[in-house]
Amino acid sequence: MEQIKKDQNATSRRSFLKTGAVAASAFMIVPRHVLGGKGFLAPSDRLIVAGVGAGGKGESDIAMFAKSGKADIGFLCDVDDRRAATSRKNFPKAKYYKDWREMYDKESKNFDAVSVSTPDHNHAIIAYHAMQLGKHVYVQKPLTHDIYEARMLTEAAKKYKVVTQMGNQGASNDGTRLLSEWYDAGLIGDVHTVYCWTNRPVWPQGIQWPAGKAEVPKELDWDLWLGTAPYKDYVNKLVPFNWRGWWDYGTGALGDMGCHLVEAPFRVLDIRYAKDVQASVGSVYVDEFKQGFFPESCPPSSHITLTFPKTAKTKGDVTLHWMDGGIQPERPVELKADEPWGGEEGNGTLFIGTKGKMYASTYSDAPTLLPKERTKDAKAKQKWARVQGGANGHYAQWVEGCIAGYGKTELSSSFEIAGPLTEALLMANLAVRGHALKGGKKKYLWDNDNMKVTNFDEANQFVKRQYREGWTL
Repeated sequence: MEQIKKDQNATSRRSFLKTGAVAASAFMIVPRHVLGGKGFLAPSDRLIVAGVGAGGKGESDIAMFAKSGKADIGFLCDVDDRRAATSRKNFPKAKYYKDWREMYDKESKNFDAVSVSTPDHNHAIIAYHAMQLGKHVYVQKPLTHDIYEARMLTEAAKKYKVVTQMGNQGASNDGTRLLSEWYDAGLIGDVHTVYCWTNRPVWPQGIQWPAGKAEVPKELDWDLWLGTAPYKDYVNKLVPFNWRGWWDYGTGALGDMGCHLVEAPFRVLDIRYAKDVQASVGSVYVDEFKQGFFPESCPPSSHITLTFPKTAKTKGDVTLHWMDGGIQPERPVELKADEPWGGEEGNGTLFIGTKGKMYASTYSDAPTLLPKERTKDAKAKQKWARVQGGANGHYAQWVEGCIAGYGKTELSSSFEIAGPLTEALLMANLAVRGHALKGGKKKYLWDNDNMKVTNFDEANQFVKRQYREGWTL
């Protein structure tokens, strides 16, 4: 933690471009901070959003902010013109940039908030510098690529007093709140074990980096896409989706679905930082005599076990199992033979308590007590306010929070919550990556205050990676 504070003190709001003077430009609605300082409510009571990452999930995020009725999309930024095409068509008044650094330099007075929906390896640097500018931020899951980055963003949200939200929209669903209320009502006793599982990856993993190189599409700025990652020649089929399976850019199945499936245990049990982690991973068939394991690529499947210390809501430590690649926990004995099991689309979360069990599907949908007939008659006091619109309301909740100002409203996945959640998932990935190291097949003991593995120093290289020259947090 001491090193983090030193790094934060050393970080200054630098000019990203040599010619970067902040430009004052006319805009359809003047941001509230220009009219009256931080927290000032503009007469129009609207939020001006800059979207970094305008295609794919970024495209739908931006559309949902606009749909809230209180946000205007003032700026769009994407390294790939092809991916940005629909958003540019939908928001023709939004000024378009390829480089977020240029947009920050030239337009920082003209927007209130930033939405970040890029590959995982660039989340932290884009969000952190936005917060330094006093901008509210919405960051797609997982919050960051590295454990260190997650801690940095969590602390920065408090330091710069900005409104934050991670894009795990299921955190705003009724399901996660109902599970919490059932647990608080004692319907399943004390939970000691949780299983979370997914059918991901649904993209290539456990493969060797492609040989050779391909021609970079003219619409794509490959150097900007790489950002903080080490330089490599462009290869086909990496962009726009298959980057998820490569450690330089993605965080595998855990990064894709973990923030959705593990959020409920964090809320229900009030767990935060794990104290140890261990992993076993699958390999791929190479030939008749050899199985392959490629350390640049996430494995095709894994089973990871995290231990969380006792909380005010548990009587002892909680063991959380993560399973991906189609692996699932044993079918509960409370289920009848013909009752479906596994969750919607192969994703689920199962709580095992001293008096019973409960589970839910993706985004904590369809919460269910076991045996299933208990669900219909279950009674519990409502303790959590519901978010209007559920998962879709996750976006409007952030917009409303930004308009109200820092600390004025409660958000489902502010960085205070999303930071520790992301750290737990990235600790799990640390164990997966450590598995490939000599002597790495062990239980890793975690010193949370100093952010380090205490019994296998070589694994600490995965806590904080080195950014490519020219890119700094």
